[in-house]
Amino acid sequence: MMVPFVNETLVDFRQESNRDKMQEALHSVEAEFGREYPLVIGGERIWTERKIASNNPSRKNEVVGYVAQAGRAEVERALASAALAWGSWQKTDPAARAAVLFKAAALLRRRKFEFSAWMVYEEGKNWVEADADTAEAIDFMEYYGREMVRLSVSQPTTPLAGEDNRLTYIPLGVGAVIAPWNFPLAILLGMTTAAIVAGNTVLLKPASTAPVIAYKAVELLAEAGLPAGVVNYLPGDGGEIGDFLVSHPQIRFVSFTGSRAVGLRINELAAKPNAGQIWLKRVVAEMGGKDAVLVDEDADLDAAAEGIVASAFGFQGQKCSAGSRAIIHEKVYDALSEKIVARTRALEQGPADANFASGPVIDAKALEKVLNYIEIGKKEGKLLLGGEAGAPDGYYVRPTIFGDVPPQARIAQEEIFGPVLALIKARDFAQGLEIFNGTEYGLTGSFYSGNREHLEIARREMHVGNLYFNRKCTGALVGVHPFGGFNMSGTDSKAGGPDYLLLFTQAKSVSEKF
Repeated sequence: MMVPFVNETLVDFRQESNRDKMQEALHSVEAEFGREYPLVIGGERIWTERKIASNNPSRKNEVVGYVAQAGRAEVERALASAALAWGSWQKTDPAARAAVLFKAAALLRRRKFEFSAWMVYEEGKNWVEADADTAEAIDFMEYYGREMVRLSVSQPTTPLAGEDNRLTYIPLGVGAVIAPWNFPLAILLGMTTAAIVAGNTVLLKPASTAPVIAYKAVELLAEAGLPAGVVNYLPGDGGEIGDFLVSHPQIRFVSFTGSRAVGLRINELAAKPNAGQIWLKRVVAEMGGKDAVLVDEDADLDAAAEGIVASAFGFQGQKCSAGSRAIIHEKVYDALSEKIVARTRALEQGPADANFASGPVIDAKALEKVLNYIEIGKKEGKLLLGGEAGAPDGYYVRPTIFGDVPPQARIAQEEIFGPVLALIKARDFAQGLEIFNGTEYGLTGSFYSGNREHLEIARREMHVGNLYFNRKCTGALVGVHPFGGFNMSGTDSKAGGPDYLLLFTQAKSVSEKF
């Protein structure tokens, strides 16, 4: 009998034994730097002449690993393998498919320090952020396994005398999973295992800045007993294989997490049928946000400052849920701004393996983009803190705060995906609400207030997929806070919620008359 789902407990790094385990894992992983990793197609390890070098953003000249790079020929080969595997995988008992996820979750639980260490080095996550990523990956597999068992039985229908009517959910087919780099284990495994536990097979394209941890995840699934060909590992250049993969007539669905620009292109390409295609492709997309924390005049300012800083600068603001805007009632604007600046100034910056509160951004392109937005911000608002690059041995940007930012400024409207926070003054709650909703996105947000009337208005009118009261706007928990947003934030897919697996299935109704 399955026990009820419970979220994975986070590691308490205040305990010396846990710090020792993390240090041991870091040393062990570091000893593997520079190794090469193949593609995985139909269970076979495939080497290619071209390689992707994955670097440590904390020390940009340090190579974590080299990964074989797939081209269009490898995509075609993987499609054939996935189609062959789907023939039997779709008929596998859903409980048996779920068992693979449960086994993988158990294996990951035993090796959580190791997997977290890989993310510390490859993505620049500090220990707490990496551990939360690993815990969420475990949660996704435990949760989706249980959800598949729930959905595997015939669903309730209205009884009709003289007929046997059954509604069941069946898989879609072969799909593409295009995963992000910022949650390279949790989101990658969540997207992938949701698709496969529903009976589909997958071509997995990881981000080029997170290919090693993705390979480790694919190895984990194989160790858990996943049959060959169900998941095919295809790191490669987005321009070379991304469009080709999305447009291919054999692809039945595309699951994507990433930028607005790429998500819109995927949606457009997938909407156009190609020769030999006999279905409308399904797109599941999570595309980012310009999230905000709204603060009322009667809010607890210390709690608000803590939540704003955590939301804006956790993992250097490289989360689609990051609170990059703080909209503050004018009566408390000055006092709260001082608290925010003071808390942010206390964030020490350095290499992720040394567990600094502030680490690097992911790569040189991200560094350039963030610094360019900082220059824009200097023309749009008042620089209160930061505004410059950090140590040159990695991709560091000082946590940056701009005050008195107009609501329509670029740094208040465009997703920066870095450690930049815009403080915006509102004359009252009504204007604050208007500013909050005044972007093209609608992913997450939070509201600090003790006014029940305002809280209930906010519940109705703050237009985001994930809204939090009197807490930060990051840190959604699987099963607790189903995650996905409105407007240009994507298809509101609600990962980690009871509707998510339905996106990877189709409903079939069978009626038999007696």
